[in-house]
Amino acid sequence: AVKRILSKCPKDRQTLFFSATLPPQIGELAAWALRNPERVEIDARQKVAEMVAHGVYLVDANRKFDLLLALLESTDFHSALIFARTKRGADKIARKLRYANHSVALLHANRSQNQRADALSGFRRGHYEVMVATDIAARGIDVAGVSHVINYDPPQRPEDYLHRVGRTGRAQKAGDAFTLVTPEDFKLLAAIERFIGQRIERLAIEGFADKARPLSATEET
Repeated sequence: AVKRILSKCPKDRQTLFFSATLPPQIGELAAWALRNPERVEIDARQKVAEMVAHGVYLVDANRKFDLLLALLESTDFHSALIFARTKRGADKIARKLRYANHSVALLHANRSQNQRADALSGFRRGHYEVMVATDIAARGIDVAGVSHVINYDPPQRPEDYLHRVGRTGRAQKAGDAFTLVTPEDFKLLAAIERFIGQRIERLAIEGFADKARPLSATEET
């Protein structure tokens, strides 16, 4: 879409390019679109919001969805935003939550514009208690009153953790951010904690406490 727009613009022009992050594919696009640009970079904001309480639940992969259900059932939440790593994963989580009688909105890049708008509108109005999304919802959307963010899958990039949890604890309201971590995710968790400069509290739910062991020094590195 950007290339189509620029093809309609005059060759003699000034172009400003803004991006929250600069992964390789966006860097390539910027190099193609800009000519001898001046780069202005603002340091990443690594401080987590003070109004957000963070927690980690350690669990085996085959019990992960069961833990999510237990977490939702034991938590007094107003609205919950659940992040999945992939579109297929988001579809699967949403389908299983609906089967468990939760009202669920779904948001990811394979949804049509109308489907995305309906999901956001319904979630904002309280028609859905839960929204399952990929990182498309971590930036650029404004949904007031999200009481809980649940990272069903930890983000691949530590800076995305801040974007995700920033969806709660807004407008001077407290929020909770929970992350479900399997043994395969230990390195991602360690990278997040290094990035934000603090250790996230390990939590447990009855019936899953045997999985909530602390990471060893080897795992944390």
